[in-house]
Amino acid sequence: MKERLFSDKVFYRKLLQLTVPIALQNLMLASVAAADAIMLGSVAQNAMSAVSLATQIQFIQNMVLTSVVSTAIILGAQYWGRRDTGTISDIFCTSLRYCGVASILFFIGCIFFPRYLMLIFTNNEAELIETGIHYLKVAGWSYLLTGISQCYLAVMKISGHAAQAARVSIVTVILNIVLNAVFIFGLFGLPAMGVQGAALATLLARIVELVWCMRCSFRKGYIRPDLRRLFRRNKLLAADFWKCLYPLLGASLFWGVGFTSYSAFMGHLGTDATAANSVAAVVRDLICCLCNGLGSGGGILVGNELGAGNLKRGKKYGDRLLKLAILCGAVSTLVMLTVTPVVLNFVRFTEGARKYLIGMMVIMAVYMIGRAINTIVINGIFASGGDTMFDLYSLAVTMWGIAVPLAAAGTFLFDWPVLVVYACTCLDEVGKIPWVLAHYRKYKWVRDLTRDMN
Repeated sequence: MKERLFSDKVFYRKLLQLTVPIALQNLMLASVAAADAIMLGSVAQNAMSAVSLATQIQFIQNMVLTSVVSTAIILGAQYWGRRDTGTISDIFCTSLRYCGVASILFFIGCIFFPRYLMLIFTNNEAELIETGIHYLKVAGWSYLLTGISQCYLAVMKISGHAAQAARVSIVTVILNIVLNAVFIFGLFGLPAMGVQGAALATLLARIVELVWCMRCSFRKGYIRPDLRRLFRRNKLLAADFWKCLYPLLGASLFWGVGFTSYSAFMGHLGTDATAANSVAAVVRDLICCLCNGLGSGGGILVGNELGAGNLKRGKKYGDRLLKLAILCGAVSTLVMLTVTPVVLNFVRFTEGARKYLIGMMVIMAVYMIGRAINTIVINGIFASGGDTMFDLYSLAVTMWGIAVPLAAAGTFLFDWPVLVVYACTCLDEVGKIPWVLAHYRKYKWVRDLTRDMN
């Protein structure tokens, strides 16, 4: 007899326990960008645009950190399924080493070479470049801390403490937003700092987040890194870690640099296009929180079953998540169309920027169908069983073979209208859907990745 979608109460209870905290965590993180856009947009359109371009550096850093943290979650979820906390501690230490190196490199770039970084994203717009430099020289210090705290939060999620990880993120995000208002506008007698105030608020919030994570790790039932193993290499684990990490890192960089290229194209099309794209990106990230939560939470749930050796149940859970992914895409499209008039009331744009924003939101509504399905299936289901190479191949074809070349040609060669170029940047997610569904049915992701490390 055919199973009803919502009939398994045990599955959905577990899924909600993982998905809701992770989705809320993503929502609050995206809210920082929204708060920055609203507050800086009320100060000046160019201030908001400059910070939007400058934070693309952090976006690329996050792609590197996310690939490392995602590998830790993939392996950690499976080892948690077989209750091997010793190996999870080793995975924790491995991810801390890699994230630490990446954080130092991005810190050096932002502090010592900010002008060269800004020139990547804008075509000699002097005001945007100078404003972005002021932001990066302060925000760069926060980039040292982000990777470490993300490792702590990842281990909390896979070890049954997703709610605590969400609490840490939510409180620190609220702190970030409050401090944004204080430093940007100069509340309580402080001087108005503008974009530097937004960067300082981010730095202070990251300090609080890291200290809180480290304190949580000493509680009973939590996993903390064994400092004696921090610089000790487990050859078996390292081989498994890199087997997952290489494709994830390649896919993350493909996706991250591709998305950054999209922002650069908008930056070269003028300040109106940059401003509209900045707001559209914030709205997109807010709405994507649901599919991100389902992808992360569902992936952990499937990984637990695969690591425990319950391959048949893991496959069944994957089938349910696929149906939820399609439903999530439809809901996200409706939400995008519904919030468009609301968003227009919150921004002070020129008439040209407003027209661009309306068009971008409509295009984004179609894009959200592909984004939801691909996020949940590729980053959740496929990744849970170590099937990480598919994402790299699909991005190479759809993003770098189709979307980026078309958008670049429209920007620099053919002088296409802004909305046509923007539509080109959204082709990759929609174009991947048939390929993703066909690959899903091969069930290459139904694998137990664990081994006896002793």
